[in-house]
Amino acid sequence: MTKPTRTPPNPHDLLGIDDELSVDERSVRASVRELCADIVEPHIADWYEAGSLPARELAREFGKLGLLGMHLDGYGCAGMSAVDYGLACTELEAADSGIRSLVSVQGSLAMYAIWKFGTEEQKQQWLPPMATGEAIGCFGLTEPDHGSDPASMRTRAEKQGSDWVLTGSKLWITNGSIADVAVVWANAGEEHGGIRGFVVPTDTPGFTAHEIEHKLSLRASVTAELVLDGVRLPEEAALGEVRGLKGPLSCLSEARFGIVWGSLGAARSCLEAALSYATERQQFGRPIAGFQLTQGKLAQMATELITGQLLALHLGRRKDTVGLRPEQVSVGKYNNVAKALEICRTARTILGANGISGEFPVMRHANNLESVLTYEGTTEMHALTIGAALTGVSAFR
Repeated sequence: MTKPTRTPPNPHDLLGIDDELSVDERSVRASVRELCADIVEPHIADWYEAGSLPARELAREFGKLGLLGMHLDGYGCAGMSAVDYGLACTELEAADSGIRSLVSVQGSLAMYAIWKFGTEEQKQQWLPPMATGEAIGCFGLTEPDHGSDPASMRTRAEKQGSDWVLTGSKLWITNGSIADVAVVWANAGEEHGGIRGFVVPTDTPGFTAHEIEHKLSLRASVTAELVLDGVRLPEEAALGEVRGLKGPLSCLSEARFGIVWGSLGAARSCLEAALSYATERQQFGRPIAGFQLTQGKLAQMATELITGQLLALHLGRRKDTVGLRPEQVSVGKYNNVAKALEICRTARTILGANGISGEFPVMRHANNLESVLTYEGTTEMHALTIGAALTGVSAFR
Protein backbone atom coordinates (compact mmCIF):
# COMPACT_ATOMS: atom_id res chain seq x y z
CA MET A 1 0.00 0.00 0.00
CA THR A 2 1.42 3.35 -1.06
CA LYS A 3 1.58 5.91 1.68
CA PRO A 4 0.15 9.34 0.82
CA THR A 5 2.74 12.01 0.14
CA ARG A 6 2.89 14.50 2.97
CA THR A 7 3.29 18.10 1.86
CA PRO A 8 6.04 19.83 3.85
CA PRO A 9 4.86 22.72 6.02
CA ASN A 10 4.85 26.21 4.54
CA PRO A 11 6.49 28.45 7.17
CA HIS A 12 4.62 31.44 5.75
CA ASP A 13 1.18 29.79 5.95
CA LEU A 14 1.23 27.01 8.53
CA LEU A 15 -2.56 26.78 8.80
CA GLY A 16 -3.29 26.97 5.08
CA ILE A 17 -5.24 30.22 5.33
CA ASP A 18 -4.55 30.84 1.65
CA ASP A 19 -6.95 27.98 0.91
CA GLU A 20 -9.74 30.16 2.29
CA LEU A 21 -9.05 32.85 -0.32
CA SER A 22 -10.47 32.82 -3.82
CA VAL A 23 -8.28 32.93 -6.90
CA ASP A 24 -9.31 36.55 -7.47
CA GLU A 25 -8.45 37.50 -3.89
CA ARG A 26 -5.02 35.96 -4.18
CA SER A 27 -4.57 37.82 -7.47
CA VAL A 28 -5.38 41.14 -5.81
CA ARG A 29 -2.84 40.42 -3.10
CA ALA A 30 -0.19 39.43 -5.62
CA SER A 31 -0.74 42.59 -7.68
CA VAL A 32 -0.36 44.89 -4.68
CA ARG A 33 2.66 42.97 -3.40
CA GLU A 34 4.32 43.24 -6.82
CA LEU A 35 3.64 46.97 -7.05
CA CYS A 36 5.09 47.59 -3.58
CA ALA A 37 8.15 45.50 -4.43
CA ASP A 38 8.64 47.58 -7.55
CA ILE A 39 8.03 51.18 -6.44
CA VAL A 40 8.16 51.22 -2.62
CA GLU A 41 10.49 48.66 -1.10
CA PRO A 42 13.68 49.73 -2.94
CA HIS A 43 13.28 53.26 -1.53
CA ILE A 44 11.32 53.03 1.72
CA ALA A 45 14.31 52.89 4.07
CA ASP A 46 15.72 56.07 2.52
CA TRP A 47 12.34 57.82 2.63
CA TYR A 48 11.94 56.85 6.26
CA GLU A 49 15.41 58.08 7.20
CA ALA A 50 14.89 61.33 5.31
CA GLY A 51 11.44 61.84 6.81
CA SER A 52 9.85 62.40 3.41
CA LEU A 53 7.58 60.66 0.94
CA PRO A 54 6.81 61.28 -2.77
CA ALA A 55 3.16 60.92 -1.89
CA ARG A 56 1.66 62.47 -5.01
CA GLU A 57 3.70 60.26 -7.32
CA LEU A 58 2.82 57.17 -5.30
CA ALA A 59 -0.86 58.09 -5.22
CA ARG A 60 -0.97 58.21 -9.01
CA GLU A 61 0.67 54.78 -9.22
CA PHE A 62 -1.77 53.38 -6.66
CA GLY A 63 -4.61 54.98 -8.64
CA LYS A 64 -3.53 53.17 -11.79
CA LEU A 65 -3.94 49.87 -9.96
CA GLY A 66 -7.34 50.92 -8.59
CA LEU A 67 -6.29 50.96 -4.93
CA LEU A 68 -7.73 54.37 -4.00
CA GLY A 69 -11.26 53.95 -2.74
CA MET A 70 -11.10 50.40 -4.06
CA HIS A 71 -13.97 49.19 -1.87
CA LEU A 72 -16.34 51.95 -3.05
CA ASP A 73 -18.74 51.69 -5.99
CA GLY A 74 -19.03 54.09 -8.91
CA TYR A 75 -17.33 57.41 -9.66
CA GLY A 76 -14.24 55.67 -10.99
CA CYS A 77 -13.82 53.45 -7.92
CA ALA A 78 -13.07 49.75 -8.31
CA GLY A 79 -16.01 48.41 -6.26
CA MET A 80 -14.04 45.54 -4.76
CA SER A 81 -14.80 43.55 -1.62
CA ALA A 82 -13.81 44.27 1.96
CA VAL A 83 -11.53 41.22 1.91
CA ASP A 84 -9.84 42.50 -1.25
CA TYR A 85 -9.27 45.83 0.47
CA GLY A 86 -7.96 44.13 3.59
CA LEU A 87 -5.49 42.04 1.61
CA ALA A 88 -4.29 45.18 -0.15
CA CYS A 89 -3.81 46.94 3.21
CA THR A 90 -1.72 43.99 4.44
CA GLU A 91 0.63 44.28 1.48
CA LEU A 92 0.84 48.06 1.69
CA GLU A 93 1.74 47.98 5.39
CA ALA A 94 4.21 45.15 4.86
CA ALA A 95 6.06 47.80 2.88
CA ASP A 96 5.46 50.53 5.48
CA SER A 97 2.65 51.79 7.70
CA GLY A 98 2.98 55.22 6.12
CA ILE A 99 2.21 53.76 2.71
CA ARG A 100 -0.94 52.09 3.99
CA SER A 101 -1.90 55.33 5.76
CA LEU A 102 -1.65 57.25 2.49
CA VAL A 103 -4.09 54.86 0.81
CA SER A 104 -6.31 54.42 3.87
CA VAL A 105 -6.82 58.13 4.53
CA GLN A 106 -7.48 58.78 0.87
CA GLY A 107 -9.99 55.97 0.39
CA SER A 108 -11.51 55.08 3.75
CA LEU A 109 -11.68 58.55 5.27
CA ALA A 110 -11.74 61.37 2.72
CA MET A 111 -13.29 59.50 -0.22
CA TYR A 112 -15.61 57.42 1.94
CA ALA A 113 -16.99 60.51 3.69
CA ILE A 114 -17.85 62.13 0.35
CA TRP A 115 -19.14 58.85 -1.12
CA LYS A 116 -21.33 58.06 1.89
CA PHE A 117 -22.57 61.49 2.96
CA GLY A 118 -21.84 63.90 0.13
CA THR A 119 -24.15 65.43 -2.43
CA GLU A 120 -24.13 64.16 -6.00
CA GLU A 121 -22.28 67.31 -7.04
CA GLN A 122 -19.56 66.69 -4.43
CA LYS A 123 -19.19 63.09 -5.53
CA GLN A 124 -18.94 63.97 -9.20
CA GLN A 125 -16.43 66.73 -8.53
CA TRP A 126 -14.03 64.92 -6.22
CA LEU A 127 -14.30 61.14 -6.34
CA PRO A 128 -13.11 60.47 -9.91
CA PRO A 129 -9.85 62.48 -9.59
CA MET A 130 -9.28 61.09 -6.10
CA ALA A 131 -9.68 57.54 -7.41
CA THR A 132 -6.89 58.14 -9.94
CA GLY A 133 -4.64 59.90 -7.45
CA GLU A 134 -4.77 63.17 -9.37
CA ALA A 135 -6.43 64.77 -6.35
CA ILE A 136 -5.34 64.08 -2.77
CA GLY A 137 -7.69 64.21 0.18
CA CYS A 138 -7.30 64.46 3.95
CA PHE A 139 -9.65 64.07 6.90
CA GLY A 140 -9.73 66.75 9.59
CA LEU A 141 -11.17 65.47 12.86
CA THR A 142 -8.45 65.31 15.55
CA GLU A 143 -7.64 68.59 17.30
CA PRO A 144 -4.67 69.70 19.44
CA ASP A 145 -6.72 69.37 22.64
CA HIS A 146 -9.29 66.76 21.58
CA GLY A 147 -8.26 63.38 20.22
CA SER A 148 -10.29 60.64 21.91
CA ASP A 149 -13.17 63.03 22.68
CA PRO A 150 -14.22 64.49 19.31
CA ALA A 151 -17.56 65.64 20.73
CA SER A 152 -15.63 68.40 22.52
CA MET A 153 -14.04 69.76 19.35
CA ARG A 154 -13.45 73.50 19.28
CA THR A 155 -13.50 74.01 15.53
CA ARG A 156 -16.66 75.97 14.79
CA ALA A 157 -18.87 76.33 11.73
CA GLU A 158 -20.85 79.57 11.88
CA LYS A 159 -23.76 80.24 9.56
CA GLN A 160 -23.48 83.69 7.97
CA GLY A 161 -26.28 84.27 5.51
CA SER A 162 -26.07 81.49 2.93
CA ASP A 163 -22.42 80.77 3.76
CA TRP A 164 -20.57 78.77 6.37
CA VAL A 165 -17.46 80.17 8.11
CA LEU A 166 -15.05 77.66 9.65
CA THR A 167 -12.59 78.60 12.40
CA GLY A 168 -10.30 76.25 14.30
CA SER A 169 -7.42 73.82 13.87
CA LYS A 170 -6.83 70.12 13.33
CA LEU A 171 -3.69 68.17 14.22
CA TRP A 172 -1.95 64.96 13.11
CA ILE A 173 -3.67 65.01 9.73
CA THR A 174 -2.22 62.52 7.22
CA ASN A 175 -1.84 64.00 3.71
CA GLY A 176 -2.78 67.42 5.13
CA SER A 177 -0.08 69.59 3.56
CA ILE A 178 -0.38 68.02 0.09
CA ALA A 179 -4.16 67.67 -0.04
CA ASP A 180 -6.35 69.27 -2.68
CA VAL A 181 -9.45 68.77 -0.59
CA ALA A 182 -10.04 68.36 3.14
CA VAL A 183 -13.08 66.80 4.76
CA VAL A 184 -13.31 68.91 7.92
CA TRP A 185 -15.59 68.27 10.87
CA ALA A 186 -16.79 71.23 12.91
CA ASN A 187 -19.37 72.06 15.56
CA ALA A 188 -22.18 74.02 13.92
CA GLY A 189 -24.23 74.38 17.10
CA GLU A 190 -27.37 72.52 18.04
CA GLU A 191 -29.57 74.70 15.84
CA HIS A 192 -27.66 73.53 12.77
CA GLY A 193 -27.27 69.85 13.62
CA GLY A 194 -24.24 69.82 15.93
CA ILE A 195 -21.18 68.19 14.38
CA ARG A 196 -21.17 68.74 10.61
CA GLY A 197 -18.82 67.75 7.82
CA PHE A 198 -17.56 70.12 5.13
CA VAL A 199 -15.77 69.53 1.84
CA VAL A 200 -13.06 72.19 1.82
CA PRO A 201 -10.87 72.87 -1.22
CA THR A 202 -7.47 73.58 0.27
CA ASP A 203 -6.95 76.68 -1.88
CA THR A 204 -9.84 78.40 -0.08
CA PRO A 205 -8.68 81.66 1.58
CA GLY A 206 -8.01 81.17 5.28
CA PHE A 207 -7.02 77.49 4.95
CA THR A 208 -3.38 76.66 5.67
CA ALA A 209 -1.53 73.43 6.38
CA HIS A 210 1.83 73.08 8.11
CA GLU A 211 3.76 69.84 7.86
CA ILE A 212 4.80 68.29 11.18
CA GLU A 213 8.50 67.49 11.27
CA HIS A 214 10.87 65.67 13.63
CA LYS A 215 8.64 62.61 13.95
CA LEU A 216 10.23 59.42 15.24
CA SER A 217 7.40 57.25 13.87
CA LEU A 218 5.57 57.21 10.53
CA ARG A 219 8.44 59.17 9.06
CA ALA A 220 7.58 58.06 5.52
CA SER A 221 4.23 59.79 5.74
CA VAL A 222 2.98 63.35 5.30
CA THR A 223 1.49 64.63 8.57
CA ALA A 224 0.21 68.15 9.08
CA GLU A 225 -1.63 70.67 11.20
CA LEU A 226 -4.60 72.33 9.51
CA VAL A 227 -5.53 75.89 10.41
CA LEU A 228 -8.91 77.32 9.44
CA ASP A 229 -8.96 81.08 9.91
CA GLY A 230 -12.38 82.26 8.87
CA VAL A 231 -12.67 79.87 5.94
CA ARG A 232 -15.79 80.94 4.05
CA LEU A 233 -17.67 78.22 2.20
CA PRO A 234 -20.94 78.14 0.28
CA GLU A 235 -23.88 76.17 1.63
CA GLU A 236 -23.21 73.37 -0.87
CA ALA A 237 -19.82 72.65 0.76
CA ALA A 238 -21.57 70.93 3.68
CA LEU A 239 -21.99 67.15 3.64
CA GLY A 240 -25.72 66.94 3.32
CA GLU A 241 -26.61 63.49 4.58
CA VAL A 242 -25.30 63.34 8.15
CA ARG A 243 -25.50 65.15 11.47
CA GLY A 244 -23.62 64.51 14.70
CA LEU A 245 -20.72 62.16 15.46
CA LYS A 246 -22.23 59.35 13.42
CA GLY A 247 -20.54 60.82 10.36
CA PRO A 248 -16.90 60.93 11.43
CA LEU A 249 -17.14 57.78 13.56
CA SER A 250 -18.52 55.70 10.69
CA CYS A 251 -15.61 56.90 8.55
CA LEU A 252 -13.19 55.89 11.28
CA SER A 253 -14.72 52.40 11.36
CA GLU A 254 -13.91 52.07 7.66
CA ALA A 255 -10.31 53.10 8.22
CA ARG A 256 -9.92 50.96 11.35
CA PHE A 257 -10.95 47.92 9.34
CA GLY A 258 -7.94 48.55 7.10
CA ILE A 259 -5.69 48.77 10.15
CA VAL A 260 -6.92 45.37 11.37
CA TRP A 261 -5.40 43.91 8.21
CA GLY A 262 -2.57 46.35 7.64
CA SER A 263 -0.90 45.89 11.02
CA LEU A 264 -0.49 42.21 10.15
CA GLY A 265 1.57 43.19 7.13
CA ALA A 266 4.10 44.92 9.36
CA ALA A 267 4.11 41.90 11.67
CA ARG A 268 4.58 39.48 8.78
CA SER A 269 7.49 41.49 7.44
CA CYS A 270 9.21 41.33 10.84
CA LEU A 271 8.53 37.63 11.31
CA GLU A 272 9.96 36.87 7.86
CA ALA A 273 13.04 38.98 8.62
CA ALA A 274 13.55 37.20 11.96
CA LEU A 275 13.07 33.74 10.45
CA SER A 276 15.52 34.43 7.64
CA TYR A 277 18.07 35.94 10.02
CA ALA A 278 17.78 33.09 12.52
CA THR A 279 18.50 30.46 9.91
CA GLU A 280 21.59 32.30 8.67
CA ARG A 281 23.09 33.74 11.87
CA GLN A 282 25.66 31.40 13.40
CA GLN A 283 26.46 31.35 17.12
CA PHE A 284 28.17 28.59 19.11
CA GLY A 285 28.74 26.70 15.89
CA ARG A 286 25.18 26.51 14.57
CA PRO A 287 22.29 28.72 13.36
CA ILE A 288 20.47 30.46 16.19
CA ALA A 289 17.26 29.01 14.73
CA GLY A 290 18.36 25.73 16.31
CA PHE A 291 18.17 27.05 19.87
CA GLN A 292 15.05 26.39 21.90
CA LEU A 293 14.58 29.98 23.05
CA THR A 294 14.71 31.24 19.48
CA GLN A 295 12.27 28.60 18.28
CA GLY A 296 9.96 29.50 21.15
CA LYS A 297 9.97 33.14 20.05
CA LEU A 298 9.35 32.21 16.44
CA ALA A 299 6.50 29.88 17.39
CA GLN A 300 4.86 32.55 19.52
CA MET A 301 5.21 35.17 16.80
CA ALA A 302 3.82 32.88 14.11
CA THR A 303 0.87 31.83 16.28
CA GLU A 304 -0.07 35.43 17.07
CA LEU A 305 0.19 36.36 13.39
CA ILE A 306 -1.99 33.43 12.34
CA THR A 307 -4.57 34.31 15.00
CA GLY A 308 -4.68 37.88 13.74
CA GLN A 309 -5.04 36.73 10.15
CA LEU A 310 -8.00 34.50 11.01
CA LEU A 311 -9.64 37.35 12.93
CA ALA A 312 -9.12 39.77 10.04
CA LEU A 313 -10.51 37.30 7.51
CA HIS A 314 -13.55 36.61 9.70
CA LEU A 315 -14.28 40.33 10.02
CA GLY A 316 -13.77 40.79 6.29
CA ARG A 317 -16.22 38.05 5.40
CA ARG A 318 -18.80 39.49 7.80
CA LYS A 319 -18.29 42.99 6.40
CA ASP A 320 -18.95 41.66 2.91
CA THR A 321 -22.13 39.84 3.97
CA VAL A 322 -23.92 41.28 7.00
CA GLY A 323 -21.73 44.25 7.91
CA LEU A 324 -19.77 45.03 11.06
CA ARG A 325 -20.73 46.69 14.31
CA PRO A 326 -18.26 49.22 15.81
CA GLU A 327 -17.28 46.93 18.68
CA GLN A 328 -16.40 44.17 16.22
CA VAL A 329 -13.98 46.48 14.44
CA SER A 330 -12.63 47.50 17.85
CA VAL A 331 -11.89 43.86 18.70
CA GLY A 332 -9.85 43.62 15.50
CA LYS A 333 -7.81 46.76 16.06
CA TYR A 334 -7.42 46.13 19.80
CA ASN A 335 -5.99 42.66 19.22
CA ASN A 336 -4.11 42.89 15.96
CA VAL A 337 -2.17 46.10 16.45
CA ALA A 338 -1.01 45.11 19.94
CA LYS A 339 0.01 41.63 18.77
CA ALA A 340 1.74 43.05 15.70
CA LEU A 341 3.75 45.37 17.90
CA GLU A 342 4.75 42.44 20.14
CA ILE A 343 5.86 40.48 17.08
CA CYS A 344 8.00 43.38 15.87
CA ARG A 345 9.62 43.82 19.28
CA THR A 346 10.32 40.09 19.57
CA ALA A 347 11.79 40.03 16.09
CA ARG A 348 14.12 42.82 17.15
CA THR A 349 15.52 40.63 19.93
CA ILE A 350 16.24 37.79 17.49
CA LEU A 351 18.19 40.15 15.24
CA GLY A 352 20.11 41.52 18.21
CA ALA A 353 22.00 44.71 17.41
CA ASN A 354 21.13 44.32 13.74
CA GLY A 355 17.51 44.76 14.74
CA ILE A 356 18.00 48.51 15.07
CA SER A 357 19.67 48.85 11.67
CA GLY A 358 17.87 50.45 8.77
CA GLU A 359 19.13 47.61 6.63
CA PHE A 360 16.36 45.53 8.17
CA PRO A 361 12.68 46.57 8.39
CA VAL A 362 12.13 45.55 11.99
CA MET A 363 12.78 48.74 13.96
CA ARG A 364 11.03 50.84 11.30
CA HIS A 365 7.90 48.70 11.57
CA ALA A 366 8.04 48.73 15.37
CA ASN A 367 8.36 52.52 15.45
CA ASN A 368 5.49 52.91 12.99
CA LEU A 369 3.21 50.63 14.98
CA GLU A 370 3.68 52.84 18.02
CA SER A 371 1.64 55.40 16.07
CA VAL A 372 -0.82 52.86 14.69
CA LEU A 373 -1.43 51.70 18.27
CA THR A 374 -2.92 55.06 19.26
CA TYR A 375 -4.31 56.65 16.11
CA GLU A 376 -7.90 56.15 14.97
CA GLY A 377 -8.77 55.11 18.50
CA THR A 378 -6.28 54.40 21.25
CA THR A 379 -6.01 50.96 22.80
CA GLU A 380 -7.87 52.29 25.83
CA MET A 381 -10.77 53.65 23.78
CA HIS A 382 -11.19 50.36 21.93
CA ALA A 383 -11.06 48.47 25.23
CA LEU A 384 -13.86 50.66 26.54
CA THR A 385 -15.89 50.14 23.37
CA ILE A 386 -15.57 46.39 23.83
CA GLY A 387 -16.32 46.73 27.53
CA ALA A 388 -19.50 48.68 26.84
CA ALA A 389 -20.66 45.99 24.40
CA LEU A 390 -19.98 43.31 27.02
CA THR A 391 -21.63 45.05 29.98
CA GLY A 392 -24.14 47.40 28.48
CA VAL A 393 -22.55 50.21 30.51
CA SER A 394 -20.58 52.99 28.89
CA ALA A 395 -17.43 54.11 30.70
CA PHE A 396 -16.77 57.09 28.43
CA ARG A 397 -18.86 59.60 30.37
